[in-house]
Amino acid sequence: MKSLLRIITLFFCFPTLVFSQKSALENATLLRAREGLPFFFEKIKAGKPIMVGYLGGSITEAGKGWREQSLSWLQKTYPQVPFRQINAGVGGTGSDLGVFRVQTQVLDQNPDLVFVEFAVNDNGKKPEQIYKAMEGIVRKTWRQNPHTDLCFVYTLTADLAPTYQQGKLPASALAMEQIAEYYGIPSVCLGLEVAALAQQGKLIFKGKPEDAPDKIVFSADNVHPYPETGHRLYTEALAKALKQMADLKVTPQKRALAKPYVNDNWEAARMIAVDELKKQGNWTTITPDTDSVALALQQRFSSLIKSSTPGDYLEVKMKGLACGLYDVMGPGTGQYSMEVDQDFKQTISRFDAYCTDYRSNFFVVPTSPN
Repeated sequence: MKSLLRIITLFFCFPTLVFSQKSALENATLLRAREGLPFFFEKIKAGKPIMVGYLGGSITEAGKGWREQSLSWLQKTYPQVPFRQINAGVGGTGSDLGVFRVQTQVLDQNPDLVFVEFAVNDNGKKPEQIYKAMEGIVRKTWRQNPHTDLCFVYTLTADLAPTYQQGKLPASALAMEQIAEYYGIPSVCLGLEVAALAQQGKLIFKGKPEDAPDKIVFSADNVHPYPETGHRLYTEALAKALKQMADLKVTPQKRALAKPYVNDNWEAARMIAVDELKKQGNWTTITPDTDSVALALQQRFSSLIKSSTPGDYLEVKMKGLACGLYDVMGPGTGQYSMEVDQDFKQTISRFDAYCTDYRSNFFVVPTSPN
C-alpha cells in the first residue's frame, strides 16, 4: 500500500455565516474587473520582474496550455518586464486541496499575481465547501502579502457549456463569484467564447481535428483542450480581459482583510510533513533515486513512505475541523482505516477505475461524525 507524503490539517471552528448575492452574479460575462490587478500593472509600468502563479487542476497543469500561452503573451506584450511562472496545477484536484497546498507551492515563492482555476474540478461540490476553500486561498494570500493580486478564471467542460449558452454561470463558478465579489477580485470566464462557438455550430467539444477539418475541435475528451484550439481560445479570452484591466484607473491601495465571508473558512489550513508524525510498523522511505513510483511523481513529492503490512499506522494529534491525506493512488494501493478518538472510524479506498497508473490524490474527512 502506497501511503502519504502529507497529512492535511486545518484549525478553528465557528458557525457558518453566508451572505448571498447570487441574483446579481449569476449572469456569465467575460470579465468582472472589480478592483482589478493594481499592483501587478504598477510593477509592469515600473519594468520590475514579475512572478505569476497558476493554481488549479489539470487544465492549468497542461504543457503548452493556457498557462504557458498566457505567460508567453505577457512576455510579448510587455517585453521590458522579466516574467517567471509558478506551475501549481495538480490534475484531478479542486480548491479543497488547493487551499492546503497554496502556501508551500505558490505563496512561498512570493508571486505578484495568482490565477486560481478550479471551476471544473469543483463542479458538483456544495457551495458552502467552495466558499470555505476559495476564501481560505484569498485570506492566506493577502495575510502573507496584501500586494499580491488575485484573479479567478473559469474553464469549462462540454457538460457545463449549456449553462454558459443560457448566459448563466455554472454552480461552482457562481459560488466562486460570491467570494470574488466580496473581496473585489476580478474574474474571467475563459470558456464563454468556447460555449458560444459550440452553440453557433463552429466548434465541437470532442474529436480528432483531422476528422472535422471544417470545425474547431476543442478536445479529445470533452474536458482537456487541445493546445492549438481550446487552450488558444482560453488564452485569447484572458488576454482580452487583461487588456481591459490594464486600462482601469485604479490606484493601488494596501488591502486590509475584511470580516470573513464564512467564519469557518479554511484560512488556517496547512500541510504537515509525514516526518513529523508518529509511525508504527514497517514504514520505509522511497525516493526518485530508489523507486519508480517516486520517480514518476517527483514533481509532486520529494519522497514518499510506504508499507505493505496491514495494521501499520500513522498518528497525528490535532484540533480542528478535518484531517486528510495527500497521497498516491495506483495499481498497488489499497485502503486506509481512519480512526478519530477511537469512536469515529471510516474506511477509505485508494483504488478506483483510474488506477492503471500511479497518480497523486487526496481525501479529506471530518474529525467527528457531526
